[in-house]
Amino acid sequence: MRQTRLMITTVATLTAARAWAGIGADDLRWSQLPPLPDPVGVAGAFAGVSDGKLFVAGGANFPDKMPWQGGQKIWLDTVYALDQTNSHWRVVGKLPRPLAYGVSLTTKHGVLCIGGSDAMRHYADTFLLTETNGKIVIRSLPSLPVPLANAAGALVGQVAYVAGGAETPGEQAALNRVFALDLAASKPEWRELPPCPGEARILAAAGATADAFYLLGGAALRLQGDQVKRVYLRDAWKYLPAAGKWERLADLPWPSVAAPSPAPIVDSTLLLLGGDDGSLTGFQPPERHPGFPRVAQALDLRSGTWLQWDGLPMARATLPATEWRGLFVLPSGEVRPGVRSPEVWTVRWAAPR
Repeated sequence: MRQTRLMITTVATLTAARAWAGIGADDLRWSQLPPLPDPVGVAGAFAGVSDGKLFVAGGANFPDKMPWQGGQKIWLDTVYALDQTNSHWRVVGKLPRPLAYGVSLTTKHGVLCIGGSDAMRHYADTFLLTETNGKIVIRSLPSLPVPLANAAGALVGQVAYVAGGAETPGEQAALNRVFALDLAASKPEWRELPPCPGEARILAAAGATADAFYLLGGAALRLQGDQVKRVYLRDAWKYLPAAGKWERLADLPWPSVAAPSPAPIVDSTLLLLGGDDGSLTGFQPPERHPGFPRVAQALDLRSGTWLQWDGLPMARATLPATEWRGLFVLPSGEVRPGVRSPEVWTVRWAAPR
């Protein structure tokens, strides 16, 4: 399947390149920051920047055994901070509870953490994370109208948007509801927006420009026989706040689930860097899974054209993305189902235009 996909992608790339106006794969420069102190790594962490420092918090992993060996997933509450690109991670505190799979966004007020889950339930909590005198400060904000985990979110101006996700554990039902929180308001309150016209989904990626919110891929949860199963999605959507409406974009070249989010945008090019395309779902034996595909899908926001690039130096899923010191930071995440990495990758563009 991989070989067939690459052949088709090559043809599509040659066709789309005639209209391409964005950056290319050769414009990206990859490097690593110091790895997280957790030797296993985490999936579904919160990440963002406050007062010039990079924070990574919470997440979940399998510290003792892999899931196919009967290992138990553990949710975490540790908050790490990195002051400089060449310094060491500091443990600066704990989240209010062990928490993972929420939305995290860098704002002018601190790291905005929205929703998430633990082993028992999903949460509607919303709070800002900052650091004062070496200690974490948590400032509560209004809770979401419903508990949400595995949602996607991004910041348009000072308005936080959250879309999709699930209210309860177990991947039995997804939502297509969309909520917005204006952080500039004197009394911020969540408000509900028109739902995304596509299927309800979990683990989509989001993105944002100055005037639009993007929702990309993810997985629908459909009843097939007597079981609910993931269906990997390719559709892409744009919400225009000024008009209060959704627009459908060109479909992704290939499905994308749990790609780093919010998706980096460079020179009017939106980048889905990794994620799971579903081509190896159910791979056996699981300990020999080769890992998620090392591909990027790039959307030129001016022309609406997608391209796919192969040969990324890393492949991760179920992780946040945040911009810090001219870098897009991709902390930890899953290398393949159940397996995390403590590596913290960064990407930047070689020559901003």
